[in-house]
Amino acid sequence: MDTLGDQELESEDPTSSSNDYGDDVRILDVHGRRFYLVGTAHISQHSVDLVRQVIEREQPDCVCVELDQQRYEALSQEKTFEAQDLREVIRNRQLAALLMNLLLASYQKRLGMKLGVTPGKELLEATRTAEENEIPISLCDRDVRITLRRAWAAISFWHKVQLASGIMASAFENTEISEDELARIRRQDVLSELMRELGEAMPKLKTSLIDERDAYLAHKIIESEGQKIVAVVGAGHVEGMSRAIEAGEAIDLGELETIDPVSNLWKWIGWAIPTLIVGSIGWIGYSQGFARAGENALFWFLANAIPSGLGGLLAFAHPLTSLAAFFAAPFTSLTPLIGAGYVAAFVQTWLVPPTVQEIRSVGEEIATARGWWTNRLLRILLVFILTTLGSVIGTWVGGVEIVSNLFG
Repeated sequence: MDTLGDQELESEDPTSSSNDYGDDVRILDVHGRRFYLVGTAHISQHSVDLVRQVIEREQPDCVCVELDQQRYEALSQEKTFEAQDLREVIRNRQLAALLMNLLLASYQKRLGMKLGVTPGKELLEATRTAEENEIPISLCDRDVRITLRRAWAAISFWHKVQLASGIMASAFENTEISEDELARIRRQDVLSELMRELGEAMPKLKTSLIDERDAYLAHKIIESEGQKIVAVVGAGHVEGMSRAIEAGEAIDLGELETIDPVSNLWKWIGWAIPTLIVGSIGWIGYSQGFARAGENALFWFLANAIPSGLGGLLAFAHPLTSLAAFFAAPFTSLTPLIGAGYVAAFVQTWLVPPTVQEIRSVGEEIATARGWWTNRLLRILLVFILTTLGSVIGTWVGGVEIVSNLFG
């Protein structure tokens, strides 16, 4: 691997100005090709200026950026989740991943507001500079939805709770940042640093969020056409990508884009609980009479319906949403295929879709308690959380009561 000050590089390419960029740019010469890895902080004006400087001075054959098609469109067109897209997210049971994405984005956006820089501006600047200079652009990142789903699926239930609570807490923090801290943030990719810290506590999470993306980005960059490539990526990816590019090892992108199916163990557990409940009610009917079985079935219905319905009411959901949660919970609790929270969220989205302004302001409002009830997108997530929690409570209360009545 070569560094900015290598005399050997200067002798090979006398027009190179690599030694002017500093430590934020790493240069690799591999098999006759030159790669400029520009490590950026996603909320740094210095990174925005550096990206334009490198591209304009080097005039590469291709500019690679750490974006997938969805994030590129969101940045370049200032668009995000439409109501129809949100319904698709619910159908695919991706609300938990969406919530994590919004919380992380909110954390980064609030830091960016303190620095006066829109998060991801340096990536957008790379694409704009490339277009102005008529240089091809390559979007090299994995679909963010796949990354989040693989990360979520890789960790245990307890780690899911830890991660969600930690990110939720950070979303509501409003700690003042000192000038020294702001200077440090300007020099680093804070989100990559956060992911790295999480990875130390949860190695499987680091694999999905950092290691896999390093390999994925490196592979896509190597596949880009041209002898001189400028790649604009978060600073936290440069080290891992450098090793991957120098090694030149082929990877299976299909494998990294696959969502692992739920393990058979969880499938068995998911079906074991409803089987136990239905079997218990059936046995009570056989041994204690149908009237007694009916009482237990009614208890199960109300134990699930009431907490889920109350969850909808606490979220200030549409009355029909609360009603849907009330009637859906007793039945969705008997199948692992869908939860009451998803039914309620879908109904709420259909009846009270978020406005464009609410979608755009979700990054700021997610950090306030009031925003969760006033912003329609956040209220949909709140409906999902509270009705799901109500259904979980109802399943345990109803299940314990019915199983205890087996021998009553």
